[in-house]
Amino acid sequence: METLDAKALRILMAVVRCGSIRGAAEHLSVAPSIVSRQIADTERNIGLPLFDRTSRGVGLTDAGGLVLEHAQRILEDQQLLSEQIDQLRGVQQGRVRVRSGEGFLADLIEHGLRSFVGVYPTIRYSISLGNTGAVMDATANGDADIGIAYNPVIDTRLRSLSISRQPLCLVAPPGHALLRRKQVELVECLESPYALLSEGHGVTRLVNRVAADHGVAIAPIMETPSIDALRRFVAAGLGVSFLPRFAVSTELSRGALGVVELSNPLLFEASAHLMVKARRRLPISVERLSSWLAGTMAAFRP
Repeated sequence: METLDAKALRILMAVVRCGSIRGAAEHLSVAPSIVSRQIADTERNIGLPLFDRTSRGVGLTDAGGLVLEHAQRILEDQQLLSEQIDQLRGVQQGRVRVRSGEGFLADLIEHGLRSFVGVYPTIRYSISLGNTGAVMDATANGDADIGIAYNPVIDTRLRSLSISRQPLCLVAPPGHALLRRKQVELVECLESPYALLSEGHGVTRLVNRVAADHGVAIAPIMETPSIDALRRFVAAGLGVSFLPRFAVSTELSRGALGVVELSNPLLFEASAHLMVKARRRLPISVERLSSWLAGTMAAFRP
């Protein structure tokens, strides 16, 4: 097998990212025939198909998955080499990509980045938001350098640099009867009107699991991908919701809503994770920022 060049690897990654030959061609600003021909050349080179082609797009074969992992390692090594060369040349600027759950955003900026920027003013940042599954995939696939997520499932593609227990809480309007309790059962809370984050969020997976264990069907009156929408839903007196305490710290300080911990053991042991891709050699800028966030963000403090 001949060595795969950078162009072949870049086109493969574009097809995987976009899900189709045509989408990859648009992303790369080239003709679809160029993408198709390059994929065919790569398949001839390795002697196996890279994709299963269907009417809905393309999916990786086992061989394609191996080549994709190789391409991601090459890209990561190039990024690491580029940063190391820049340091030798006296260029002290790096760019770190962070993918985070929305509930961590205020904590990330106010407690993490605000102090970090003063110490390392030349590092630049790209911050994007997503649910737990999206954060995990982006970090594992190399689209993010650091992932911050709530209660992710075990994934061998990822390595958690910091884990902190952050129990899931009932979030309710001030004066709600359940707020007078030290702890409440989840199934009690489901008797009130409630809103939930959309499927894919760590919070929703936890609520669904505990409800199913008690034989209760989930029926929120509102589902949303936005934590801010949940905060507003509760503050408006429309019902209750479920979030870790750090996600509503600002509203708690203003007295706009209240929280009480849920007594179910699974919910009490839920945790926040700061993650990077497993077995990746981290650039210095990523090492510095991840270590700083683990020590300064409220979500990762004991």
